[in-house]
Amino acid sequence: MDNRPICFFDSGIGGATILREVVKLLPNEGYIYYADSINNPYGEKSKEELFSIVNKVVSKLLEYDPKAIVCACNTATAMVLNDIRKKYPDIVFIGTEPAVKVVYDYYSDKKTIVLTTKGTGESEKFLDLFHKYETDNCKLVPAPELANLIENNKDASFYLSTLLKDYIGTEVVVLGCTHFPLVKDEIRNVLGDVLFVDGSVGIANRVNSLIKKNNGKGYIKVISTSANVEDRILNIISK
Repeated sequence: MDNRPICFFDSGIGGATILREVVKLLPNEGYIYYADSINNPYGEKSKEELFSIVNKVVSKLLEYDPKAIVCACNTATAMVLNDIRKKYPDIVFIGTEPAVKVVYDYYSDKKTIVLTTKGTGESEKFLDLFHKYETDNCKLVPAPELANLIENNKDASFYLSTLLKDYIGTEVVVLGCTHFPLVKDEIRNVLGDVLFVDGSVGIANRVNSLIKKNNGKGYIKVISTSANVEDRILNIISK
C-alpha cells in the first residue's frame, strides 16, 4: 500500500475546486493542500517571481514525499510548470489548463467567453492553446482582479457586471482560473443561465489515471500562508 499523499497547491482557495473532484474519485487517499494566499494573485507576478514562489512551495511539499503534485492553478501551469518539471524530473506533476478544447470539440457554434487571469491570458503557453482551438464564436476576456476579490472574500458582483456588460448573450463561459467556479452565481446574475466549462473533472480523471489507488483512510491536511482560509477550503471540498 502506498500511503504517500497527493499534494496540491494554488495561490489560495481556488484549487480546492479541483481537489473536490479528485476526492470524489479517490476518497481513500491522503491529501496535502498548500494555499499560498499571501502571494495571491499569481496572475500579477512576473515569470521570474512566480518561478521563485512556486519553487519554494514545491520544496515544502517535497517534505511530505508526495506520490504526485497537482499544480491547481492555471497561471502557474501556464507560466512556470514546465521549468519546475525540469528542476524536479523525478516528481509527477499534474497541471491545470483552461478547457478551451472542450469548447472546440462540443460548443464551437455557441457564443463563448474564456475568463482568465492576467498571467494566464498573456502567457505564451495558454495563447498557443487558445489559438489552436479558437473558434469564431469564442472571445478571450481577461479578469485581472477577480481571483483577488474571491480570495479576499469580497463581493465580485459589481466587478463582474462591469467586466461582462458587453457580453450579454454569451452561452458558454470557460472558467480559466480555479478560483472562478466560486462565483458562478454572480456570473449568472449578469449573463443569465450560461453553461460553465472548467477543467476540474478532466484533471481529476487525469490524477485518477496516474495514481495507484490506496485503500487506506482518507484525510486532508491544509497548509496556508495566511490565516482564516482553512475552513473555507474544507467547505468548498465538502460541497
